[in-house]
Amino acid sequence: MSDDTIRLTTAQAIIRFLNAQFIDIDGERQRVCGGGFGIFGHGNVTCLGEALYDHRDALPLYRGQNEQSMGFAAAAYAKYWLRRRFMFATASAGPGTANLLTASALAHANRLPMLMLCGDTFLTRLPDPVLQQLEHFNNPALGLNDAFQAVTRYWDRITHPAQVIQSLPAALATMLDPADCGPAFIALPQDVQGWAYDYPVAFFAEKTHRIRRVTPDADEVAEAATLLTSAKRPVIIAGGGVQYSGAVKELTQFAEAHQIPVIETIAGRANLLNDHELNIGPVGVTGSDSANAVAEAADVILSVGSRLQDFTTGSWTAFAKDARFISLNAARHDAGKHMSLPVVGDAKLGLQELAKAMSGYAAPQDWLSFAQGERRKWDAYVAENVKPGNRPNSYAQAIGVVNALCDKRDRVVAAAGGLPAEVTANWRTLDIGTVDVEFGFSCMGYEIAGGWGARIAQSENEPDADTIVFTGDGSYLLLNSDIYSSVLSQKKLIILVLDNGGFAVINKLQNNTGNESFNNLFTDAPTIPEAFAVDFVSHAASMGANAVYADNAEDLASAFKAAKAADKTSVIVMNVDAYEGWTTEGHTWWEVGTPAVSEHASVREKHLEIEASRDRQRKGV
Repeated sequence: MSDDTIRLTTAQAIIRFLNAQFIDIDGERQRVCGGGFGIFGHGNVTCLGEALYDHRDALPLYRGQNEQSMGFAAAAYAKYWLRRRFMFATASAGPGTANLLTASALAHANRLPMLMLCGDTFLTRLPDPVLQQLEHFNNPALGLNDAFQAVTRYWDRITHPAQVIQSLPAALATMLDPADCGPAFIALPQDVQGWAYDYPVAFFAEKTHRIRRVTPDADEVAEAATLLTSAKRPVIIAGGGVQYSGAVKELTQFAEAHQIPVIETIAGRANLLNDHELNIGPVGVTGSDSANAVAEAADVILSVGSRLQDFTTGSWTAFAKDARFISLNAARHDAGKHMSLPVVGDAKLGLQELAKAMSGYAAPQDWLSFAQGERRKWDAYVAENVKPGNRPNSYAQAIGVVNALCDKRDRVVAAAGGLPAEVTANWRTLDIGTVDVEFGFSCMGYEIAGGWGARIAQSENEPDADTIVFTGDGSYLLLNSDIYSSVLSQKKLIILVLDNGGFAVINKLQNNTGNESFNNLFTDAPTIPEAFAVDFVSHAASMGANAVYADNAEDLASAFKAAKAADKTSVIVMNVDAYEGWTTEGHTWWEVGTPAVSEHASVREKHLEIEASRDRQRKGV
């Protein structure tokens, strides 16, 4: 070893490199890796654990209870930091690593950075077969970790310590790339983790990264501007990419300068404040009548930072067949969807260039008046929909109570089931970037774990704000252990458990397609002789949380005020009706597979009814 090199194990080199990486966020230098989540086992404790111990202050390691939830927490952390910072998750070889597959898929679908450092079998194969190894008889190189190639943006297996010099910068570049952002996976064979190598000292020099901004092609901007300025009924779809680009100000200025109505996707739900005059509401399957009316009538749609998934497009029935799309997106893959006129580049720079090219244009006043009139009608509907006492306890009522009492910088987290739709439709945005509705992968179990990860990030940046989690009883039963994590780590959450006795939203879909209730609500499950309610209050309290039951909206308000004043995690449980109380307006057609042949008349009738709407579906033009 010379003065220009330092001898380290593979694991030590990985952690030392991460410790030296920084990022410039609005002029402030911060460590790009905020730390990690870890559960140790024989695949990562002896070598990676040893390396992490020596950097435990700079890279704090949060002890998770489940690898899947650790991945969810890492994804939520990255979402809070707008993909500018990330966390790693480390798991042991075998089932520990396998538990991260779902979380990796969630991060991949949502284009979120997360680094997975996972144990692997021995490279030498001398002790094979080892504990928890999956043997493939005709391919000994194939293992469990190869499964992650389908759900990651970057994948590598370290077979020699020197590979770290190439692999780590490549993984980091992927996670920080606006167009290619997503999870990175590095498989670490147990023997290779401990092998030593003389690394160049320069490899561990501190480095400050910046997120790349790509200026769109001038010809694409000019063509988009020509189309937009010809529009009689233009509309802007504001997606999550607006926030990732830091382009909220530019979006607002662009819309105001040209008087173009704005409709939001689920991921872009907090791009504009609720009371902004150009905010016409959320669009799509779980949207608003106002946004969907505007979408249906629009002749030119400018999509900014959206991947245009089916809940946004109503399975491509929410827009007129002859409407023209322009997609401004950092990712070429997203910019060209459905024959859009692509503008490939950064949202902030793209909006600035489009604004220059469209100087003097304003949408017709009658179009804007129509859009704003539709929004006023939707506001009146929401006000009535969230009103306590207007029907049995409902999601919408609980959302309304919390919305009225929370602070403007409080962060709301929700995921799969009925709550994403209800939050998207009924939540009135109080401040920019304060809503995290995970509907990219629509993953049950994200709620509490994601809330924990979001709170870790929030406590670094906005310690006086709260993270508020909306979850149903189904997701709670699936993954609740990070209530304990939040209490242990002193990262306070306010968790609302809205209990409707099972998977009520899927029961609703089942009924809406002509099927009888079957195996979704506990009372309709054929193998449950006698259903009973879970005591969620006692269960949450056993994990150290403050926990109370709210019988109605008034009780909920009192409990929420107490939770705001408390210094540790609070869980509030309220029963809601499984059949009544759903938000019935604001929906578009959504394509689901229904039986073309059935012995049940109700199923046959619904199939014909659903198929009759298919003629409104755009076919990629």
